[in-house]
Amino acid sequence: MEATMGQSHGRESIISGPSPFDTLPVDCISSIISFTSPRDACNAASVSKTLESAAKSDSLWEKFLPLEYTSLIPQYPRVFSSKKELYFALCDDPLLIEDGKKSFRLEKASGKRCIMISPKEVSITWGSSPEHWQWISIPESRFEKIAELIDVCWFEIRGGMHTRYLSPGTRYSVYIVFKTKNGCPGLGDLPVDAGVGLVGQESPQKLIYFVGPRGRDRRRDVTRPEARDDGWMEAELGQFYNDSCCDDISLSVGKTNTPDWKSGLIIQGFEFRPVKTR
Repeated sequence: MEATMGQSHGRESIISGPSPFDTLPVDCISSIISFTSPRDACNAASVSKTLESAAKSDSLWEKFLPLEYTSLIPQYPRVFSSKKELYFALCDDPLLIEDGKKSFRLEKASGKRCIMISPKEVSITWGSSPEHWQWISIPESRFEKIAELIDVCWFEIRGGMHTRYLSPGTRYSVYIVFKTKNGCPGLGDLPVDAGVGLVGQESPQKLIYFVGPRGRDRRRDVTRPEARDDGWMEAELGQFYNDSCCDDISLSVGKTNTPDWKSGLIIQGFEFRPVKTR
């Protein structure tokens, strides 16, 4: 992001002549930039040497860090030379919180919070029965134990989270993060019911695929899964607006109206992250 933040519409920013900001004290410039965003701060650094110095200051990047950042530092095996370096570490290296039940990181461009909850944090029908679900450990997962679907007829997951963990005044998307085995028999190519919404209110419903049929059999009204940079797949369950961080959010995903036995789904967790703005 640091490289792209120094660009404008795909071209390098080209500034001719001194910037009007160069006459201001560096601390004053840092204070002004702190009212923008991390992306804007990185872009400002390309304008002039004075702005570059202001855009690197610890006082600026501390404004972009979460209030509890000091409690997160001990989890890193290294010492940070600046608050900016710490900020990008919180973006690139998700940290486990809440006794390993949640994963925390920051969105690079905005500094808004992204939270993934472990499958241990949700209710999985038959999840405690080894003949139906197994709890496994794999190196590429953030969590110590994740859920693998072995064989069920009734596939249903319900859960949620309090919005205090998220950034206020932000619209969020919720994703199920998963992998499939052998095409996810009995489930992969079928539209699966999904929903996200405020507790106490009716949740908007949608349909998702875990794999999806090819060609004409693929329905346009069903959300397709997408590949993530970390090697997992994800499908969006829904969106909600986090107004004041004082609500509970519910999520659901399931397929209960077919008699087929279902298997081959590995769930890492459910991720809450800000909706991308275009």
